[in-house]
Amino acid sequence: MSRSSKKGPYIDAKLLAKVQKLGPGSRTVIKTWARSSTITPEMVGLTIAVHNGKDHIPVRIVEEMVGHKLGEFSPTRKFVRHGGKIQKAEQSAAATPSTPAPAAKK
Repeated sequence: MSRSSKKGPYIDAKLLAKVQKLGPGSRTVIKTWARSSTITPEMVGLTIAVHNGKDHIPVRIVEEMVGHKLGEFSPTRKFVRHGGKIQKAEQSAAATPSTPAPAAKK
């Protein structure tokens, strides 16, 4: 369920103050832990470092991100991969460069 349109989008007060202070097109990176904050048009062009539980992931805000949450662009889980010995053997075989076939003589 989404937030009521009567209330408007949720934006953390401290984050909003930092965004308004910097203005558009600033090169300064804003650190934030407010993953639930909605991206607004004032944030376009800024770089915001969103905390994922361990690190701050820098996110460059573009026009298409407006209306989404900051947390959507800073994943909290790292996919390692599926498979075991068979998967590793296939990957090592694919990574090994094959020798090129000799050219045909004319």
